Amino acid sequence: MQRKELFPEIQPYNNGMLKVSDLHTLYYEEVGNPKGEPILFLHGGPGGGLSDAYRRYFDPNFYRIILFDQRGAGKSTPHAELRENTTENLVLDIEKLRKHLNIDKWVVLGGSWGTTLALTYAIHYPKMVLGLILRGIFLGTKAEIDWIYQEGASEIYPDKWEDYLNLIPECERGNMIEAYYKRLICDNEDERLKAAKAWSVWEGNIVNLIPDEESINKFGESGLALSMARTECHYFINNMFNESDNYILENAYKIKEIPCRIVHGRYDMDCRVSAAFKLHKLLPKSKLEIIKDAGHSGMEPGTLSELVKATEDFKKLYK
Repeated sequence: MQRKELFPEIQPYNNGMLKVSDLHTLYYEEVGNPKGEPILFLHGGPGGGLSDAYRRYFDPNFYRIILFDQRGAGKSTPHAELRENTTENLVLDIEKLRKHLNIDKWVVLGGSWGTTLALTYAIHYPKMVLGLILRGIFLGTKAEIDWIYQEGASEIYPDKWEDYLNLIPECERGNMIEAYYKRLICDNEDERLKAAKAWSVWEGNIVNLIPDEESINKFGESGLALSMARTECHYFINNMFNESDNYILENAYKIKEIPCRIVHGRYDMDCRVSAAFKLHKLLPKSKLEIIKDAGHSGMEPGTLSELVKATEDFKKLYK
């Protein structure tokens, strides 16, 4: 079957800033058909922020597409802020946005950390979710975090790992998350930025099956590097603010009636395909598509094609 492409570039018909606490204000935008069926996009990271390309997974004639920058990310304020930034805060933010926009129920599409957040939101508010489209499953377990930032992907990309590793003195390398966190929250602005760029560029190096220099350079930009590195490390050192290490799989029974499409690259070095397989086995209404020639990025041809197919297929959920 011929692969699908992204829909044409499009600009928001509405955007705004939603104050969700005394400290945090979220940027959100609406794209497509103002009278269309609502669908929500959740970006990765945490702290990754939006890209214009994310608007293009959806048919703009059919969907009312809602996207927002999570706390501390993108255009949301304050930038790279860690206070009042937990998984629970973000789940509640989604509900505040849904109510603010007068939406009854919606389909939720998330990528990477966005899958973690989408699943957690659905576990808490299953009646508000018509369907889930998930790309690059991340369950938030210690084993998954260690694979990326302690030992695992380092065996596949030893040359790129070296730059991430060399920032940390040998005596601190037994816990790279802890070592980076200390630097990412320190008072020295130069040291914070240096650590953020090393962290973010390491992730940028392993996100695509075939390395993409333009993508890697974006990961090294100061704003993105700071928000993503600081927020990710903040979540990881706090065990994703979950009650248990395996919170999502333990609670998957709560969303077993929700239609779910899972898309995962066979050679995903950020989030291993085993997580997607485990989740799929627990969700009877899920369908798993393993992309034979893809890594982690949502912009690789096979992956984006399956995501577009999923958004097209899920139009039927509104009827």
